[in-house]
Amino acid sequence: MTDAPLWEVFIRPRNGLSHVHCGSVHAADEVMAIQAARDVYTRRGEGNSIWVVPSDAITASDPALKEQNFEPAMSKIYRHPSFYEIPEDVGHM
Repeated sequence: MTDAPLWEVFIRPRNGLSHVHCGSVHAADEVMAIQAARDVYTRRGEGNSIWVVPSDAITASDPALKEQNFEPAMSKIYRHPSFYEIPEDVGHM
């Protein structure tokens, strides 16, 4: 087991797309984390941008609280665009 901190790695495949979580690396600092992420996750030129974030800096919601956190949005039908009519002159959205 390593004493180096754990870093979460996010790669952006190309400009215009979002960064996507692709895994984790252990590294002593952010510079080494970027290098390790590059070596492990972009060996075939898959990305053009890498983000690394210390794992202990990420806070996640509790899956057991799914209903409490996400159900209120489901009861507000105006947040769902399914019943809006789009005028023909707008074209494809």
